[in-house]
Amino acid sequence: MLLLRRLGLPPGHPQAMKACALLLEKGLYGDGGINFSSTYKYSETCITGMVLSILAYFRFPDERVNRLPEHLLNQQMLDGGWNCQSYRGATHSSFHTTISALEGLREYQKFHPGKFPQIRQAQARAGEFLLHHRLFRSSRTGEVVRPQMTRFSFPPRWHYDVLRGLDYFQEKGAERDERFQDALDIVYKRRKPDGRWVLQNRYAGRTFFEMEMVGKPSRWNTLRALRVLRWWEG
Repeated sequence: MLLLRRLGLPPGHPQAMKACALLLEKGLYGDGGINFSSTYKYSETCITGMVLSILAYFRFPDERVNRLPEHLLNQQMLDGGWNCQSYRGATHSSFHTTISALEGLREYQKFHPGKFPQIRQAQARAGEFLLHHRLFRSSRTGEVVRPQMTRFSFPPRWHYDVLRGLDYFQEKGAERDERFQDALDIVYKRRKPDGRWVLQNRYAGRTFFEMEMVGKPSRWNTLRALRVLRWWEG
């Protein structure tokens, strides 16, 4: 469902609506988030963000969907982001969880622009968290947090990388900020002489069909990189 959302399957698609019903029915937990685990006694923040992005994108008409953004707003951490390990004592937000929560809230905001006005403030705080880290650097040392964050993957699944982060900001129409520059430099550097970008990495997970090969030109990385540059240069 995440992949179909990214590929642009039209909202309201009958099969997608059946899948949305299953995700909500099987995953909605008592605390208002999503929990598919039989052992965890709390919702998983990253999965809640991803499921919210699916339900909101496909315009699933169920009042229970409104519990998911409320849950995410309650889980936002002091530094502005989110971390699915907060229940285990984590005090610093995760890039991975934060981008999933941001994408979910963004899709919900487009579906229900008048509900939960505090979503805008939550997005601003989380955006500042990412910018404070220049999208991929440690705020303490300035070093790259993880090399994988600088490699462009598709589909990203639950993983964060700078292209996914930049694509969120361009879709939101974020204002220019010099702290984007380090991440943008990577996008410019990775552009091949023919104007395209390659698939640099692939994450483990169930694969339904082979779209692109690692090391070969990637239509999806190229599309995302081009719309990021159109936003930045425009």
